[in-house]
Amino acid sequence: HCTLREKELKLPAFRAHSPLLKSRRFFVDILTLLSSHCQLCPAARHLAVYLLDHFLDRYHITTSKQLYAVAVSCLLLASKFEDREDHVPKLEQINSTRVLSGQNFTLTKKELLNTELLLLEAFSWNLCLPTPAHFLDYYLLASVSQKDQHCHSWPATCPHKTKECLKEYAHYFLEVTLQDHIFYKFPPSVVAAACVGAARICLQLSPYWTRDLQRISNYTLEHLSTCIEILLVAYDNVFKDAVAVKSQALAVVPSTAPAPTQVLFQPPAYPTLSQPAT
Repeated sequence: HCTLREKELKLPAFRAHSPLLKSRRFFVDILTLLSSHCQLCPAARHLAVYLLDHFLDRYHITTSKQLYAVAVSCLLLASKFEDREDHVPKLEQINSTRVLSGQNFTLTKKELLNTELLLLEAFSWNLCLPTPAHFLDYYLLASVSQKDQHCHSWPATCPHKTKECLKEYAHYFLEVTLQDHIFYKFPPSVVAAACVGAARICLQLSPYWTRDLQRISNYTLEHLSTCIEILLVAYDNVFKDAVAVKSQALAVVPSTAPAPTQVLFQPPAYPTLSQPAT
C-alpha cells in the first residue's frame, strides 16, 4: 500500500486535451465488454482504460482502425501485466467479437504487436501504474465493523452479509469511475476510498467513515467528500433513469397497475459529509 501511494504521486496529470474525448465513453464501453468477455480482473480493466486515456491525451490518432488497434492493445498489455496468462485475450477472440466485425475490419498480429510496442515506448516501458482498482480490495478489508449501526429501515443482518453487499456496491462505484475522466482529478487511492464511503452511505451504515477505515487509508471523510458526492450524484442519476425506464415500460401495458417495488434503501438527501470518524 505504501509503495502504491508513493507511485501514485508520480502519475502524470490528465490534461483532457484529446479531440477524441467525445468518443471516450464508446471505447471505454468496448474495453469493459471485452474484459468481461475474457473474465479479466478489475485491475486489468482499469489499467487498460488508464493507458488509453493517457495515450490519447498525448498523441494524435487519425483513423478509426488505429483507434481500435490502440484500444485493443491497451487491453492486451494490461491483461498481460495484471492478469493470468490464460485470461489474456487471443487475437481470434478479439476479431470475432462484434466490436471489430461490426466495423468490417480485423486486426493482424503484426498491427497489434507494433501498437503494443508504440504504447510501451510511450509509457517508457513502465506499466506499474496504480489505479483505484489496485487500492479497493485493501480498503474493503476494513469496510465493515461490528460496531456499525444500521438505519431503522435497513434490516439487521450479520456483518458477513453486510460486507458482501457493501463489496458489490463498492465495485459498482469502481466501475462508475471509468465512465468519466473527472475522476483523474483525484489520486487513485482517494477514488478507491470514496467508493467504499459511497457504498457505506448507500447501505446507510453509521458512521459513514470509521476509525478503522481512516487508519488503513490515512484519509478522513473530509478528504473524500468531494469524490463521494460525485459518485452519489452518478448513482442517483442511474437510479432515476431506471425508475423512468420502468415507468415507460408500464405505460405501454394496458390495464396494468404498477406493482409495488421493494426498495432496499431510499435515495437519500445526502447529509453534509463532515461527520467525524468514530
